[in-house]
Amino acid sequence: MSVSPATLPPVLLHSEAELARAALATPLLSRAVRLARWAGPETRVGAGGELVDAQLPAAAAELGLAADDPDAAAYASEAWRVAVDTGLIDVTDAEEEGGEGTVTQGEDLAVLSGGSPQDVLAVWLGALDTVYADATVPDMDNLLDVLEEKGEVDFAELGWDPQAEADFLDGVLGNLYLLTVGDSAAGEGPVPLPALAASMIVPDDMGEPTDDVLEQVSDAMMKLDDQFRLFEPLGLVEYQPVDEALMAEIDDAEEPAPVADEDVTRYGMVRLTPLGLYGVRARMLEAGVDAPAVGDLADKGADALLEGAAGFPQAAAQAEIEQWLTRHEPLPAARELLAAARGGDENAPLRRLRCQQALSLVGGEAEPALREVLDDAELGGLARVWLTERGAADVPAPTEALIFWLTIDTLAAQLAAEGNSDELQGLVEGLAQQHSGFFATAWRVDHPATADVLEAMGRLHPDKKVAKEARKAAFKARSQQGQ
Repeated sequence: MSVSPATLPPVLLHSEAELARAALATPLLSRAVRLARWAGPETRVGAGGELVDAQLPAAAAELGLAADDPDAAAYASEAWRVAVDTGLIDVTDAEEEGGEGTVTQGEDLAVLSGGSPQDVLAVWLGALDTVYADATVPDMDNLLDVLEEKGEVDFAELGWDPQAEADFLDGVLGNLYLLTVGDSAAGEGPVPLPALAASMIVPDDMGEPTDDVLEQVSDAMMKLDDQFRLFEPLGLVEYQPVDEALMAEIDDAEEPAPVADEDVTRYGMVRLTPLGLYGVRARMLEAGVDAPAVGDLADKGADALLEGAAGFPQAAAQAEIEQWLTRHEPLPAARELLAAARGGDENAPLRRLRCQQALSLVGGEAEPALREVLDDAELGGLARVWLTERGAADVPAPTEALIFWLTIDTLAAQLAAEGNSDELQGLVEGLAQQHSGFFATAWRVDHPATADVLEAMGRLHPDKKVAKEARKAAFKARSQQGQ
């Protein structure tokens, strides 16, 4: 599975116990379990383990499906296939003539009632593999028509490339995952199907899509509509299908229909469920994609925590830090965090920012650790801030040099975390307004990021005169660093 970027933002997963309960409650796995408990030696199956046609009505009835439901046989067949593929049912002793086998309950059936949450989720992931395979095969009606007409199926002639189909679906679910866990994503709302299809079809540098590209997007939407209808009963997604009336309009239209904002829900809306996030991430990890989860750093040292959480979105970093702190006593944790925050490398300012974030969650028991670093050139500023905010007594006043160093360090961290954000621009404007002569002193600050920060201030400040001062100061700082 390929997805960009190579390292994804961390996902905050539900507990395995919650996910296992959700998996057991999904319609498809529930049906598979019911059929596994219903099946026995008298159940007739074909050589491939599938239920013979004569058994489908009884299986559908076991699932509570109405006899006149046109989809009842298909639902029963799908649930049976999942039960076989996941080991809930064993089919053995297939006869060469007649092509029937013997049915027994599989070992994994007991896992669903007496196993651990991890065991349950392993069965659910097996079901996901089955549905995934179904979602990437050509339309069966079309295949049967071709088979009846020609006696064989030429997939190349049908324009079906199994690897391309799998790659497309991997990419779609990867993009949906990224939209769900990304820093700018709400993570809660559904994604319009046209936007998801366009993310796979429309080049990033394309302005107005051509009619040919729009037609490809429309075709992709129809394909995704079929695939998400398959995934919803397994609990991977919550899906509002494409409006049936709209499908007819698209089929009848000579040109691709425009997507109006007020009509977007008619084109399908999809979101990954918490179980879906777990499932897509599991497939990514299996494919070698770096897809971290909040909590991965909880049992590691403070150096790994600060380095790893440095690039996390704010909310994910907060959640990761909170989990780490639950496993550490306040005073030793504060000392370990402060030690890990030191450094003059490029990532150090962001590590110190995450250290501040972590220390803000630690109680007064950590005070001795902060007092120990008051004279530290890199940590003395943040220590004073922490102590002052908690009303500690006898906190030494910072020197002007320390104030400026901490300011540059903070701006460097914000720049690394957010880039040229509105929040950073506001901070830059405030600094220049509140401190006259700021740039005359700032360029002298002995911090590795001084020149970069001043250059960023020159880019961000809307006042041309102030921006020019910042650029001049950056030039002086860079000249000083080159000496």
